Amino acid sequence: MKSFLSFIFSLFLISLHAQNIYSKAYGNQKNPALIFIHGGPSGNATLFEGTTAQKLADKGFYVIVYDRRGEGRSKDENATMTFKESFEDLNQLYSTYNIKKAHILAHSFGGIIGTLFTNQFPEKVQTLTLAGALFTQQETYSHILKQAKEHFKNETQLQEISEIENLDKNSAAYRKRCYEMASKLNFFTMPNPTAESKSLRAEYEAGEFYKNNIRNHNSPIKFYQNEPLNNLDNTAILKEIKRKGIPLFAVYGKNDGIFSEKQLNDLKNIVGNKNFKLIDNCSHYLFVDQQDEFLQFIELTLK
Repeated sequence: MKSFLSFIFSLFLISLHAQNIYSKAYGNQKNPALIFIHGGPSGNATLFEGTTAQKLADKGFYVIVYDRRGEGRSKDENATMTFKESFEDLNQLYSTYNIKKAHILAHSFGGIIGTLFTNQFPEKVQTLTLAGALFTQQETYSHILKQAKEHFKNETQLQEISEIENLDKNSAAYRKRCYEMASKLNFFTMPNPTAESKSLRAEYEAGEFYKNNIRNHNSPIKFYQNEPLNNLDNTAILKEIKRKGIPLFAVYGKNDGIFSEKQLNDLKNIVGNKNFKLIDNCSHYLFVDQQDEFLQFIELTLK
C-alpha cells in the first residue's frame, strides 16, 4: 500500500532528449485522468498546483500538472517553445502516467496549446475545457487596446497605445505590451476579493510553490522566433473538435477584462449554453478567485 501511495503522489521528472520536465500527479490513478495546461509563454503551473490540484483530485480525478519545457521548473536552455515541442511534452505525459485518454483543462495561453493538441490527437482527449483560455488572440489584443483608449485620456498614455498598435502584431513585443496595458487596466484582478480568495493567495505566497514560481522571460521571444503560428484564431478548430465528437466546455470569469462580450458569446455558441459558464466577481485566475464555483463546474460537467 505504501509503495502504491508513493507512486500516486510521486514527483516525476520526465526525460526528453536528456531534458527533465517537471510534473506531478495528484489523486488515485484509477480515477479519470485530467491534465492541466498552464498559461504563458513564460508561465508555470505553480498557482494551480499550490491551490487547486489536490482539491480537484479530491473530487475524483487523477490530476496531472506539469511545466512546459523551458518554462517554470522545467529548465531547458535548448527549448524551442514551439507547439510541436509542447505536443511532445504532452504525449510523454500520457506515456509516463500510462494514460490512454485524459480530460484536458487548459488555462490562458494553455488554451491555444490544448485546442491544437486536441485537434491533432483526438483519440487521446476525453474532453477539452477552456478555463479563462485564449482562443481568438488578435480579438483579445484589439479589445485590450480599445478599452485602453476609452479609459486613458492624457496624451502620453494615448501615444503609448498608438505605439503598440503600430507594432508588428506577430511579435513578442506586441503581445507583451498589450498585456502590460491590460495589467494597468486591472484586467487580471478580481474586483472584490473574498475571504476565501485572499486566504488561498496568502497560503500560496507563503509556501513552497510560490518560491518556485519561476518565470523564463526569454520564453515569449523564443516562441515568436521559432513558431510561425503565433497569433491564432482557433474558432474553426474548436468547431472541428466538436464535429469530431469531443465534448467542449468553457468556464470564464465575468470580470476577466481581456475578453470582450462578443468573444465570450461566440465561444458560448460553439460549446453550447449548457457547457458554458461565466462566474461573477471573478477574473483571469478563476480557480483562485472563485475556487468553489470553478471546482463545482469541473466536477458536474466532466463527470
